[in-house]
Amino acid sequence: MWACGEHQGPSCPLPAWGCGEGLHRVSGLAGDSSGGRKSPLAVPAPCLSPIPRCPAQSWGLQPYRAPMVELVPLLPPPLLTVLDLPGPLSTNKENIYFPLHFGTTNFVKRNLSGHSTHKSFQILSFILAVMCPSLSSAASYTDSSDDETSPRDKQQKNSKGSSDFCVKNIKQAEFGRREIEIAEQEMPALMALRKRAQGEKPLAGAKIVGCTHITAQTAVLMETLGALGAQCRWAACNIYSTLNEVAAALAESGFPVFAWKGESEDDFWWCIDRCVNVEGWQPNMILDDGGDLTHWIYKKYPNMFKKIKGIVEESVTGVHRLYQLSKAGKLCVPAMNVNDSVTKQKFDNLYCCRESILDGLKRTTDMMFGGKQVVVCGYGEVGKGCCAALKAMGSIVYVTEIDPICALQACMDGFRLVKLNEVIRQVDIVITCTGNKNVVTREHLDRMKNSCIVCNMGHSNTEIDVASLRTPELTWERVRSQVDHVIWPDGKRIVLLAEGRLLNLSCSTVPTFVLSITATTQALALIELYNAPEGRYKQDVYLLPKKMDEYVASLHLPTFDAHLTELTDEQAKYLGLNKNGPFKPNYYRCWLGAACSSLGGGGGGDTAAYICACVRISSKLSV
Repeated sequence: MWACGEHQGPSCPLPAWGCGEGLHRVSGLAGDSSGGRKSPLAVPAPCLSPIPRCPAQSWGLQPYRAPMVELVPLLPPPLLTVLDLPGPLSTNKENIYFPLHFGTTNFVKRNLSGHSTHKSFQILSFILAVMCPSLSSAASYTDSSDDETSPRDKQQKNSKGSSDFCVKNIKQAEFGRREIEIAEQEMPALMALRKRAQGEKPLAGAKIVGCTHITAQTAVLMETLGALGAQCRWAACNIYSTLNEVAAALAESGFPVFAWKGESEDDFWWCIDRCVNVEGWQPNMILDDGGDLTHWIYKKYPNMFKKIKGIVEESVTGVHRLYQLSKAGKLCVPAMNVNDSVTKQKFDNLYCCRESILDGLKRTTDMMFGGKQVVVCGYGEVGKGCCAALKAMGSIVYVTEIDPICALQACMDGFRLVKLNEVIRQVDIVITCTGNKNVVTREHLDRMKNSCIVCNMGHSNTEIDVASLRTPELTWERVRSQVDHVIWPDGKRIVLLAEGRLLNLSCSTVPTFVLSITATTQALALIELYNAPEGRYKQDVYLLPKKMDEYVASLHLPTFDAHLTELTDEQAKYLGLNKNGPFKPNYYRCWLGAACSSLGGGGGGDTAAYICACVRISSKLSV
């Protein structure tokens, strides 16, 4: 129960609050003189009692000038989680502040209104709805969506006086720093590398130019590379995935970052050029995601490759580009294929996408997945993760695939293999996961049912032929951030998410722990290429040495309090292995078995994964 200060019983219109001199104070549980658990929430709380001495009847549309008082609420746990976020956030009412930052107003209303038996919740919900209309689900709490000035036209400096960056708003740095610190807690391997770097600087002298998504997780990677001795300059590989507050925090820390959310196509290439074309500074390493940075240097500054020691690429599309360059004899430096490393395939592509696909769809559409018909284009590791997640939520999932091996895996996972044309008229959601171009064409888009949702989990915005939709006969209607309705002349509409770009990084977030695995793999690949003796790597595309793959995995095991079994000398000799690894040959690739990928089994090899899956199946049948 809630304690009330001066009023009790029916005479008090606000029994959940204490009343005194026109102000209310919640004092905790009855009999709790200490006031209960303190909260950072401080808000003018005028008494709504009809007692004459209470002046709050003028609340209405008139700003009430009241001193700040502390509420000491005993709120339900979900609401306490929201209220613990940092502040202050000013409203448009003079001298009234709510030191809160809510992700969405609806979330707060939902938590408040769920306790309608308490009039205090109803009143606070009303206050938030009336006085904080600017709280929107379309923008983060640090977003500067009202500032339409292009970052390229702003003159900004960080606290050290440097202006070698271009971000949305450098004043958001404090909020970005908090996000980075939170991400660090879920990235144990990178933090372990930093600890080692206190005595070693394996990247001393490295000048790394990077083009990746700029999020809290990649910020931890950048700062780790800096701790290892590297100088870095960074741009975004996606015009929608940048977190403005994180970019500001990096700029404040001295990193030359050129990125903001919502860049134009021209801004995108301008930012990359600002990272590359710098007087008195030339990169000697490239970290790329998608191949755009590598393409730009080849196109504009080919002479730079004389001093570049290597390229590290983490995406399917970027790797395809590298192999094309190698086949044409145009690849003039060694390149490391991180995408096909076991740690990337097994964890990032599968487990990360398995969670983030649902997050992205739910945030943008608020839809229920049960019973929905979904077609997933591509059954690689990303497609496997998407299919497993949607199937678990009760969706009817179809798969399209060109590779007979992946196609057979889809069939044995229980998915129906189809051509896109066969189901395009009936499905509710279309998801691309191929890394290819024009997977969903204008012909497919024309044949889709009304309100069909179209999104991409592959790469770039080429998988869906979005360009074909920008014609005079079609109307584009922006209904919320990253959600467009494309309307045909007959009234039919499709729901296009993130303009065909990556759904999970544009519209939601991804698991930090999984990204820690990928980021550590990237860092070790950079160290390997930078320190490799001349002649070890030629002008070709290489896979990460298996020993490094295993090292990345081992750095993350302590998080789970996991303990590895060690081979005896006799066992190691029998298997022909070194006791300390590597335990798999370099040509070993992980293709998760059908039962394993859908049931979550896993083990030291495909056979072990299959056995785990069989045990899970038999246990389910026996229940």
